[in-house]
Amino acid sequence: MSPRLQVSATRPGSYPTLAEALLDAADGDTVVLSSGEHVGELDLRGRALVLEADPSATAAVGGGPDAPAEGAVRLTGRGYDPTVRVHGGRLTLRGLVLTADEGHVLDAVDAELVVEACRLEAGVGAALRATDRSRLIVTGCVLVGGAQGLVVEDSGGTVVQTTITGSADDGVVVRLGADPELRDCVVRDSGARGVYLYQSARPTLVSCEITGSGGTGIAVASGSTAVLQRCAVRGTGGVGIDFAAGTAGRVEGCRTERTAEPGVHVDPDADVTVVEAATAAAAGVGSDGSAGGDPERVEELLAELDAMVGLEGVKAEVRSMIDEIQVNEWRRSAGLAVGGASHHLVFAGAPGTGKTTVGRIYGQLLAALGALPGGPLKEVSRRDLVGQYIGHTAEKTAAVFDEAAGGVVFLDEAYTLTRQAGGGGNDFGQEAVDMIVKLMEDRRDTLAVIAAGYTAEMIQFLEANPGLASRFVKTVEFENYGPEELTLIITRMISAGDYLLDDAAVPLLHDHFAGVQRGADFGNAREARKLFEKLRKVQSARLRQLGERPTVAQLQTITADDVAIAVSS
Repeated sequence: MSPRLQVSATRPGSYPTLAEALLDAADGDTVVLSSGEHVGELDLRGRALVLEADPSATAAVGGGPDAPAEGAVRLTGRGYDPTVRVHGGRLTLRGLVLTADEGHVLDAVDAELVVEACRLEAGVGAALRATDRSRLIVTGCVLVGGAQGLVVEDSGGTVVQTTITGSADDGVVVRLGADPELRDCVVRDSGARGVYLYQSARPTLVSCEITGSGGTGIAVASGSTAVLQRCAVRGTGGVGIDFAAGTAGRVEGCRTERTAEPGVHVDPDADVTVVEAATAAAAGVGSDGSAGGDPERVEELLAELDAMVGLEGVKAEVRSMIDEIQVNEWRRSAGLAVGGASHHLVFAGAPGTGKTTVGRIYGQLLAALGALPGGPLKEVSRRDLVGQYIGHTAEKTAAVFDEAAGGVVFLDEAYTLTRQAGGGGNDFGQEAVDMIVKLMEDRRDTLAVIAAGYTAEMIQFLEANPGLASRFVKTVEFENYGPEELTLIITRMISAGDYLLDDAAVPLLHDHFAGVQRGADFGNAREARKLFEKLRKVQSARLRQLGERPTVAQLQTITADDVAIAVSS
C-alpha cells in the first residue's frame, strides 16, 4: 500500500495544510483531506499522487447535482488560475468538492487524470478541461456551472455516470481530434448547445441524456466524426441532433423529444448512418457488448441457479431482480429513460444455505446482462477490512473494493463489524462500516455489495450507520434446508465424490436430518458436508479390515451400516 498523508488543522500528527503535505509527498502517495475548506490553487507538474476525502467526510455527490455538499471536503480556488492544474504525470481525485471563482476548476495538460465521485463547481472558467494528449477516467462526478462544463481538446479517455449541469455556454465541448467516450452521462440546462463537437473531434456517446439546452442538443461540425448510441435528447431550444456538412458518424437507437424540427438533422454533404430507435430495438441493437449483455450466458447462469437444491424463495427473488434489470437494458437500448439502480443486497439466514454460491451467480448474471463490467467475487470478513491504527481500516477497505472492481464484494458475517473486539474502545469496525457506505454509493454502478449473516444480527448491522440500510435494494431471506433437501445435498456430494450409496441407506440419512437439533448454529449444507466426511472415514475403516485389496465396487459403495455408524457417532 502507498503511504497516506493526513491533512487536518485539528487532528494531532497531521499536516496542517495541503501545501505542506504536498512538499513531503512522494510519487505514489495518497493525501487524505479532512472535512472543511482547503483554500489555494495547486500546480502539480510530473507528479503521481492521489488526493482523496477523509472517509468520515460527507460524500461529495451523495445528495444529487443540486444539493449542497455540507460537511464535504472542499478544495477552493480564489484567483484566475485553475484550482487544480496537473501538467504531466498522473493525478487521482476521490470524493472531493472542487470550486473556482475565476479560473478553471480542474485543468489537465498532457496528464493522466482520474476523477471519482467528485463535485466540480465552476464560476467563470470550465469545470474540467483536458488538453494536449491527456487521458481522462471520470466516474460518478457532478460538474456544475462555468462557461463550459467539460472541455476535451486533443485528448481522450472515458467519462461515465457523470452529470454536467448549468453551463452558461456549451455543456460539453470536444475538439482538436479528441476522442473521448461518454457513457451514461447527463448534460442538462446548458445556455447554448448541450454537446458541441468540432475541429475533427471523434467522440462516442453511449446512453447519454441531453436535456434543456438553449440551443442544439448535440451539434457535430468542422469535419468531426461522432458515434451516438442510445442517446436521448429532450427539451432543447434548437434541433435535437445536427450533423453539419463534411461531418460523419452513426446515430443508433437515439430519441429526440420536444426539440426544434427536425429532431435529427443531417446535412446532404455529411456521411452519417441513422438507425431509428424503433428499428434499432427490433434489430437487436445492444444485444451484444456492454449494454445488451450475453443472453446465452444469462440462461446458463439461471439454469445453474435452478439446479441448486431448495431455495425456491431465493430463486424467485433473484429472477425477479434479473427480469427488471433485463427490461431496463431493453429500455436503454430503445432510447427510453431508465432510472438509476443499485445492485447491493442483504442475504439473511443461517450458514450453509448457499448464500456465497448465489452471490457468485448473481454477480455473473449482472455482468452477463451488462449491468456490471464483470469481475471477481471477493469474499471478505472483518479481519480483511478492519485495521489496527487510524487510517488503516479505510485503506484496507478501499483495497478490497479495488480488487473486486466490476464484480461482487461479499461481506460474510457483516454484523461482526459493529461489535467491538474484546469489548475495548479502540475498535475500528465502525470506521469500516462508514467507509463501506461511502464506497457503495461511489461505485454502485461498477460493483455490487452483498452483506450476509444471521437475520437478527443483520438488522442490528443495518442500524450501525444512518445511510447503510438505504444503500441495499433488497433483503433476501435464506431459509434452513429441510430433511429432504439435506438428503438430496449429501447424495449429490456422494455421487460427485465417485461413490455409490446403498438404496437402504437413503431412509437412514433422511431420518438423521429429520431428527437433528436445529439451533442457532445449525450449519445446513455444512452439516451434510461433515456427515459425508464421516461416511468416508467409516467406509475406510471397514475396508481396511477386509484383509485384502477391495474391489472397485467395494471402494465405491457406502452401505446402510456405514450410515448407521456415522450418524450414531
